[in-house]
Formats: sequence, structure tokens, C-alpha cells
Amino acid sequence: MHILSTRKGGLAVAALSALALASLVAAACGGDDDNTTPTKAATTAAATTAASSSTSGASAIPANIGKDDKAQLTGAGATFPAPVYQAWFDDYNKNVAKGVQVNYQPVGSGGGINQFTAKTVDFGASDAAMSDDELAKSPDAQHVPTVIGAITVAYNVNGLSKPLQLDGPTIAGIYLGTIKNWDDQAIKALNPDAKLPSSGIVVVYRSDSSGTSYNFTDYLSKVSPDWKTKVGTNKAPNWPVGQGGKGNDGVTNVVKQTPNAIGYVELQYAKANNVAFADVKNKAGKFVTPSVDSASASAAGVTLPDDYRTTITDASGDGAYPITAMTYLLVYKSTGKCSQQQPLVDFLWWAYHDQSAQKTVKDLYYAPLPAQVLPKVEATLKSLKCDDGSKPSLKGS
Repeated sequence: MHILSTRKGGLAVAALSALALASLVAAACGGDDDNTTPTKAATTAAATTAASSSTSGASAIPANIGKDDKAQLTGAGATFPAPVYQAWFDDYNKNVAKGVQVNYQPVGSGGGINQFTAKTVDFGASDAAMSDDELAKSPDAQHVPTVIGAITVAYNVNGLSKPLQLDGPTIAGIYLGTIKNWDDQAIKALNPDAKLPSSGIVVVYRSDSSGTSYNFTDYLSKVSPDWKTKVGTNKAPNWPVGQGGKGNDGVTNVVKQTPNAIGYVELQYAKANNVAFADVKNKAGKFVTPSVDSASASAAGVTLPDDYRTTITDASGDGAYPITAMTYLLVYKSTGKCSQQQPLVDFLWWAYHDQSAQKTVKDLYYAPLPAQVLPKVEATLKSLKCDDGSKPSLKGS
């Protein structure tokens, strides 16, 4: 099986196989050097944490505010940001707050929302903002955006010498089942020099309730009236064709192991597993490669609502990659226990303000939040309370 040789690079030590990602839960339970995590070597020492302060200049609270905290935190949710979250948890435990350990279960965004709503975890994680109905069941929920990532259209087609070029209507046609073969005229028109096989396309989708699916289908709904009418935007849509894989890692492995397959996965998973992915035509008519820079370009002009609930797919701008998502942690506004909530919010402050933490974001092919968003996030963290609103969740706020 031939996998496109270009764009393989990047953090081989961070390679994510299904087994490696499955180890996230065990690795998150502590800072043991014997634990195997997909991003361990990508973390950088937080040696300058003690001297760090807000990069926005808006606050004098140091990045290592939680260095003396002690807590065992549990969280569950999105697989999309799991590599960077695991890297953060590991780095924070080893270099900043040795008394804080985090067990994060990458169960998918839908599972994360459910566990957060049931209050069986200290925090949830989702790439899809909670709906009005979901918020009605969890009125104390606060969305906190963390990072931005590109959702690649990954494929396994033998014999191609350069990346495929695809557009929204063609991707929608593939997932609707109206484009069935790799040499379909719609694909050939976008790739006139490619030697496309006549083989049938094996469509792969997320089998679990997924924020990655939500953003992928949100994009397709914006670029394809047929998709919007027949399927729509959903964390767990009724897929017209294809086979499922659980989590970003599951879809990645199915695509990698299945000739003529196509699937949608976050950029880190495609990069770490050497899976080829397409350049996608954006709203400006440009074919754009998914990358840190093109994901950043998609978020550059976003105006976030007060509750942060939005999508950034199909963004304007020549350099904007069109299938880009922002991901969130879900925390409690006031009902969390201070013994858990304070260490969690202190950790978040570190993640936004420590230079090594933000370097890790880019090292793992995610994009940091736009600089203009940070003061808004700082204000949100300072507003959080715990023990039924009796105490601030962030030290020094």
C-alpha cells in the first residue's frame, strides 16, 4: 500500500496509533516516565513558568499560580484535542504542579457532554458547543475555548504523486454516495493530471457522537444544499453511506489500513500516522493545505459571542482552510467543588499563559486562540466560582 510521501513529517515521537491513543487514560493518571503517551516528547519543560505572567498584559497573575495545588482531576470528551491536552497535563504535572494529576478519557464530544451533564467528571470537552437543549440540562456549564484545529480529508489511494484537490460539493457527493468511484468526473475535473483508479471509494465516518463530525457536517451543510437538506449538521448524523471508526484515531486507522478509503480526521492524527490528505477549495476559491497557519487564518476574523458558542467552518480569506474547528473545555460556573475546580482553573490559566504550553500547541499541529480572544478568556476564568459561588475558582482573581 502506497501512502503519499509528502506531508509525512512532524513529531514522529508523537505518532498516534490506536494503541498509543488508548494509553491516554493511563498516562493521564500521573507523571510516571514509564507511561507511553503519543505526545510525551513534544512537551517542553516549563522552566520559566515561575517568572511567567500574562502574555496579554491584562493580568499580573503568574502562569504558575497553581504550583502548590493538589488534586486528582477527571475529564472526558473530544478525541480531536486529546493529543495536546495529554501533552499539557503531562507537562503541568511534571514541571509545575506535581500534586495535580488528570485522568482524561477521550470518549468523543457527545460522551463528554453527557458525563459533564451527569457530573461524573470534573470537566468535559467538546468540539461542538452544547445546544440550547443540552444547556437546559446543564445550566451551570461554561464553555472555555482552548485550541483550534484543521479537520483533514484523509485518503488512501495508491499511485498519486501529489495531494488531491477537492472542493466542498465533491466531498459532500462522496459522503452522500452520489460520487462512488475515484475516477468520477467530479474528482477528475479537480485533478486533471492525477492517475485516479476506477476503484470504488470506501467512505469512513465517526461511529461515535463526535464534535469532529459536527464541524465536518457543518461545513458540508454550508457548501452543499443537498447535504443540508438530506443530512444536516449533527454530532451523530445518519450517514448515507460508509463504515464507522471510533474516535479520530479509529477513523485514521481504518483509512490507513483500507485501500481506496477516505475519512475526516484532525490534522495531528493524519500527520502522526503518515496518512495523505487533500487540499480543499475555500470560499475565496483557493485550494488550501490544512496546517497551523491555515487554521489560524480561519479563526483570525472570528467574533466570539459571550458564551463562545460558534463554528468557524467555511471562513473567508485567501489563506483560510475551510474545515477548521475550535474546541472547548466545559467547566462549572459556580457549582463545582473548590477542591477540584480551583486546580482545574489554575491549570487552564497556565495553559494559556505559559510559553512552553503554547509552543506545544503548534508543535502538535494545532493553532492557538487568536491573540484578541485571550483577554475575553481571562475575564471568563476570573468570573468562575466554586462551592456554590462562595469562592473564586482562580487564585488571585
